[in-house]
Amino acid sequence: MGEVRTVERSSAGSGALELLVHGVGGATPEKMLNDPRTVRITGDETAAVYRRAEDADADAPTADATTTARDHDGRPVPEAYVWSNLTSGNGTRVLWLLLLPFMVVNLAHWMRPAAREGTRAVRLYGLLVRLAGLSLTVLLVAAACEVALDLTAWQCAGTRACAARHSWLGFLSPTVSDGGWWSPPGRRLALAALVPTALTGLLWYLSHRTWRAYESQEPLDRGPEPANSPAHTALGRPGFWYGRRLVARLRAAHTAAGLLTVAAAVGTAAAREDHRPGGPALLDTLGRLLEVSLAAGALAVVWVVCRRGRSEHRLDRRLDAHLVHRLPLAALVLLTLTLVYAAWDRPGWHSSGRLPGDATFGGIALAQGALVITLAAVAHVLHRGAKGDGTSSDPGERGVEAGGGARSALRGLGGPAVAMLACALGGVMSGGVSQRVSDWLDGTGTFLDGPPVLLTWQASVIPALLLVLLVLCGLLGRRTWQLTRAERVAVARDYDAHPGDPARTGRIARARSMATLTDRGPLLVAVTSTTTLLLGAGALVGAFGTGKTPVRATQGAGPFVQGAAQAAQALGSWLIGLGFILFVTWGRRAYKDASARRTIGILWDVGTFWPRAAHPFAPPCYAERAVPDLTWRMSTWTRATGGRLVISGHSQGSVLAAAAAWQLTPSDRKRVALLTYGSPIERLYGRWFPAHFGPAALAALHEDIDCWRNLYRLTDPIGGPVRLSGDDCGPEVDREPLADPLAYGRTAEHPLPAPILGHSDYQADPAFAQERERLLARLRTEVPVQRA
Repeated sequence: MGEVRTVERSSAGSGALELLVHGVGGATPEKMLNDPRTVRITGDETAAVYRRAEDADADAPTADATTTARDHDGRPVPEAYVWSNLTSGNGTRVLWLLLLPFMVVNLAHWMRPAAREGTRAVRLYGLLVRLAGLSLTVLLVAAACEVALDLTAWQCAGTRACAARHSWLGFLSPTVSDGGWWSPPGRRLALAALVPTALTGLLWYLSHRTWRAYESQEPLDRGPEPANSPAHTALGRPGFWYGRRLVARLRAAHTAAGLLTVAAAVGTAAAREDHRPGGPALLDTLGRLLEVSLAAGALAVVWVVCRRGRSEHRLDRRLDAHLVHRLPLAALVLLTLTLVYAAWDRPGWHSSGRLPGDATFGGIALAQGALVITLAAVAHVLHRGAKGDGTSSDPGERGVEAGGGARSALRGLGGPAVAMLACALGGVMSGGVSQRVSDWLDGTGTFLDGPPVLLTWQASVIPALLLVLLVLCGLLGRRTWQLTRAERVAVARDYDAHPGDPARTGRIARARSMATLTDRGPLLVAVTSTTTLLLGAGALVGAFGTGKTPVRATQGAGPFVQGAAQAAQALGSWLIGLGFILFVTWGRRAYKDASARRTIGILWDVGTFWPRAAHPFAPPCYAERAVPDLTWRMSTWTRATGGRLVISGHSQGSVLAAAAAWQLTPSDRKRVALLTYGSPIERLYGRWFPAHFGPAALAALHEDIDCWRNLYRLTDPIGGPVRLSGDDCGPEVDREPLADPLAYGRTAEHPLPAPILGHSDYQADPAFAQERERLLARLRTEVPVQRA
């Protein structure tokens, strides 16, 4: 990716610098700089800044030591910041697919409504999301215990026909192995517990490895800004992109929670046997001590999760070393003692039926539902309070167009809705794994009792959810078709195409109408999360009210009801199994195929922008590396040269550019101009993350930097306007929507039909060069004379 060269720089530098930041999907420095020969100026193989080979020494002074070589022709020096490897790297990144529910619940933390920092409601919101994240860790490990302990070691190995069908389980079967040493139920469970323990260890390893690579990247060290600073927002705090301490604490708590879940799955089964009348007194006492120890460990984990949130006002370099090391170690010791206790010889103990999984999964589902409902109540209070005290920008606020404050997704309930989706994803993954393993172990469905009844009920409601989504998609399709008809008139008017080519007009109109589907995202999330909550509650009532699967619970009912139950249960089991198979297939293909691996990396570009504040096992936040990189580069260059720069960001790169500008000192921000194109900074981030990208925060950034211009197209499904009007802090941010395509038919400038570009190739539009020159001209008039 270009030549690597060490470049010596003097204290004097060029007058202007253009720093390019690519967007979703990545780009090569050769493409960004439009030159086949590039040089890495600073950085490593993961993320780096590149220049053209001819510009590598542009910061070196000329013979008179007062100007630089690049100052002679007046052009700025272009640089490209390439960060694509932060999200799409080697094959181990495929393991991040396992962390999808954790990533989604982490997003919910950042979706809270705009409100005054430090209030009890804000702290309670963060606490509830962290508890929801903890419940997902317990759910994932419990699903692994269900597969390894219940279905495999307890049911299959305890059934002669199943163990004979799977010869690799023969040494665990009392009948096949003729009473072998591993055949008692307790020893089978102790051996099978190594599987969920290994999964917990894998999660710890991934989190620790990425913590050292991302959270340990220290941002620019500067003092906190004055309280009256116009850019005094959360994204401008010194410690916002430095979550090292919190992630370490949460990683210790979640690792301990996983190990305690395994210990509870093994220990409670043995303790239940020991509590029977006539059981050994010593083992009965040990079992009760074990239960008390597990309860104490669970309380310690919850206390650690609740005790401390993020510290953003300063660079918190401390680590709670005693907690980070001792809590997981104590849980591991307790798990080891539990396995020894369970493996103790108990004559007459035989495995039958299921392990008590219904109570476990039912308790997790009930707790998650209560957390989501409470979170929704807190978010509603925050949203109403923000509207009442003016924290959220209302129409008419300086620099904000009317209607900006009303664009918050789902009226502040975006966070609870996304948290509900995270819990649903965790349930689907847990149920899918359990159902597929059960079908594999018991192909005829006659040997085993199968997974817990609740998981079967949850799978049975999936067809109903898909039916609701199918109806919603039909309505959205109808709306898009209507909008396409209306856009035909607008296209003919914009291009003065009368009568024009109906096919060409239709393609342009369709591209515009399809781009508006992004704005229907809140509706889709609201319907999906609400339906999931209601169907999940129905599944919980059905499972605990009947204690039977849907098919058995409807026996004796009418033919229609019984037929619907049979169809729902069979179809749900098939769908959840298909989803699991597709998930595994996609992961395997991505491990072998670099292009598929890059596609998975693109998904994380959007989902992993935010720091890990709610779940330490979520995929790492690449911005904790990218934002300090950009901040250090801009700050050191402006201070060394006294010059000014334009930071130019496309798509997700525009969000990184804005976040980096917030991290600069006020004096450095005044030397920076911002050019964004195809930017989701308001259309997506402003609506879904109003506390950090709301109208007030964007207006403050507009005021604090030198100038900001934004380009967008009506055919772009991701980028959109920023909706900031011009005032004394600079011109209006948004340019009029760019024409796409550039020409309707064949012209002298476009002898061949111009393509519909949508979200790509903004540099191909002449408006891009015009706006860049406009920003550079504005900066050039104020660039100070360079010193020797």
